[in-house]
Amino acid sequence: MTDASATAPRPSPLRIGLLGTGPWAVAAHAPALAAHPGVAFAGVWGRRPEAAAALAAEHSVPVHEDVDELFAACDAVAFALPPDVQAPLAVRAAAAGCHLLLDKPVATDPGRAREVAEAARRAGVASVVFFTLRFAPGTAAWIDRQAALKGWFTARAHWLGALFTPGAAPSPYAASPWRREKGALWDVGPHALSVLLAVLGEVERVTAAPGPGDTVHLVLRHASGVSATATLGFTAPEAATGVSVEFLGEPGVVPMPDWGGADESFAAALDALLRAVREGVPHPCDAGFGARVTEVLAEAERQLGEGSR
Repeated sequence: MTDASATAPRPSPLRIGLLGTGPWAVAAHAPALAAHPGVAFAGVWGRRPEAAAALAAEHSVPVHEDVDELFAACDAVAFALPPDVQAPLAVRAAAAGCHLLLDKPVATDPGRAREVAEAARRAGVASVVFFTLRFAPGTAAWIDRQAALKGWFTARAHWLGALFTPGAAPSPYAASPWRREKGALWDVGPHALSVLLAVLGEVERVTAAPGPGDTVHLVLRHASGVSATATLGFTAPEAATGVSVEFLGEPGVVPMPDWGGADESFAAALDALLRAVREGVPHPCDAGFGARVTEVLAEAERQLGEGSR
């Protein structure tokens, strides 16, 4: 007797183009798109044509000088762009019928983030936001297990780096203008929130307070009544850097395991987009969820701005 699953034709690869040519696009996005068996890497567009041409040549794919031409050649697009460059292009991509693999944050303006979510809904395209911890091999299943448990009392997260610490080891991401302007709140804050909201539910109130350098302390009140804290910063001493999330409650004190590498995480995000496209079921980390994360961070930023006046 023949196994029907063994003889069923494989679905055609999803044609995915890449927008962006920076360090993240070079290190994670392009290699994953080129290697994924369910993807046909359809080409590259970038704001720097010479960098786009070089990245496209490295992976033997077309380079597109016109972004609308890239949209026309693709079933989906992956973004490796600053958030407020990403958002209006994502609206255009959705209108062109392209599914969206977005970077976090979707935007730093709540209105723009909601426009992306609405554009995806209106066009009927799938969307996934690449919150690394939600897709990382070491943490994705762990987050799902904690979300299924009851009795959480509180949680704490911290993500401290030395990206902008004087004398720290150099990083290619330190040259990013939007990271320098927005700091850790907007760069790694989305990662922390993506875990806390997945387990503890919707945030109904956030309180923000500044720390040394760009450090920000958040206190979150979830609609369930559970509270959580997050400490985020890129100006910590190198000896104090690290990433952790810990949930506390009736299940005990449960720390987040090591989360693994960015390459595997992005490949898992590609898998998630493929499933959302083929099954028609929205992913929990879709553009709507991304817009909600932007709303929480924007409220925190507003409070920090008021405190400085």
